[in-house]
Amino acid sequence: MTALTREQVRLSKRLSLVLRHRPEVAGLTLDPQGWVPVADLLTALNITRTELDAVVAGNDKSRFAVVTGADGVDRIRANQGHSRRVDVDLGLPPADPPAVLFHGTPRANLPSIMREGLRPRSRHHIHLSPDVPTALVVGRRRSADVAVLEIDAAGMAAAGHVFHRSANGVWLTAVVPPGHFRERSE
Repeated sequence: MTALTREQVRLSKRLSLVLRHRPEVAGLTLDPQGWVPVADLLTALNITRTELDAVVAGNDKSRFAVVTGADGVDRIRANQGHSRRVDVDLGLPPADPPAVLFHGTPRANLPSIMREGLRPRSRHHIHLSPDVPTALVVGRRRSADVAVLEIDAAGMAAAGHVFHRSANGVWLTAVVPPGHFRERSE
């Protein structure tokens, strides 16, 4: 995977906006699983298939998936991260998580997280990482001063919390209550 150019990063952000948060700004409607025909997206964003394919292939987090349906139509969707206002069901089956997962967050968020736990706020799920380096990258998108939380995923699963694993390896769950995580000391 090669690094995206500045223009490709801009396109990736536009794709995220349209496929995760506000499809209506491009005049698109996602199906119930979040898919939209690639041809419709290309027309709406006035881009070429080559430009789209380069961004999908070069995205460091594999944010997007492209499939060809039984009808022969190529479709695209975001793998996760949809706003609550976008009504999608990704159809991800429940999955047994590893014993421990991780969450990177700006250190300034810690007081409220310690009181309330991790809540999805405007998203459908909490996103958890399989390792510390990935959690650090995620947390640093919002701040250079990042805390990494170690999540007792096995304990949560035993207590009845449901986990899903997206196509790009991100673990999803509805909430992470207090008592199921601790701050990692690095």
